[in-house]
Amino acid sequence: MSATLPWAFKSAASSSSIPVGLELYSVRDSLKQDPNAALRAVAQMGYQAVEFYAPYFEWSETQAKQTRKLLDDLGIRCYSTHNDADYFLPKNINRVRDLNLILGCKYVVLAWTDPKTGIDGWKAVADTLNSAAATLEPASLKPGYHNHQAEWAPVSGQRPMDILAKNTKSSVMLQLDVGTCLEAGADPVAWIRANPGRIRSIHCKDWSPDPAKGYKVLFGEGVADWKAIFQAAESGGGVEYYLIEQEGSRFPELETARKCLQSFRATRA
Repeated sequence: MSATLPWAFKSAASSSSIPVGLELYSVRDSLKQDPNAALRAVAQMGYQAVEFYAPYFEWSETQAKQTRKLLDDLGIRCYSTHNDADYFLPKNINRVRDLNLILGCKYVVLAWTDPKTGIDGWKAVADTLNSAAATLEPASLKPGYHNHQAEWAPVSGQRPMDILAKNTKSSVMLQLDVGTCLEAGADPVAWIRANPGRIRSIHCKDWSPDPAKGYKVLFGEGVADWKAIFQAAESGGGVEYYLIEQEGSRFPELETARKCLQSFRATRA
């Protein structure tokens, strides 16, 4: 069973071996109320990994070690964290490195940056990622970038995502958020194929053009062509793990996470 070694990255040729995790922003209220209980619930659903988001930066070293022990006890991994832009500043990057090492991560992802109005602004973001790589890579960590909608809107004739891909080291992961890519009118499959080996994780977030639904649709209920996305990701995109993410829902958080995982598995089957 693939769950036997959820912490091992295996060949993408065997799609069933690619771990599926949960971006914990999806259960943010539960995580705030009782983080340990939330992690246990997520593991019991069958998730093989989690991705912590920005508040983890406030943990003490002891908290990080306790969280790592719980993850190990539950048999799940944290392959990456989501980080605010200022976490990549020289005054913070070493702390980020140390916390991610404790958690056993592989990638440190820049989760958001203010949209830039010109090409030079986006090139500066690329410089930040390359600079972070210089600090992180000696510790066997790599930086990553997570897109939102703005990165697909051309600036002076160039899409910011293309600028970032072109001006960052190949070791910088381009973490694809499917929902925001679709909402911006971009093609996630074309993007994956245009950047072989760099789409090492994907936020499996669906989206509906119906304003009443938007991001409230569960995995598989929106317009994303998941089978085509998975095929592209595994036949050249370089995907190492998937992350389900849900921004809103008509169901409670934990129930939403469970339903999305069930739908994900049915689609993969």
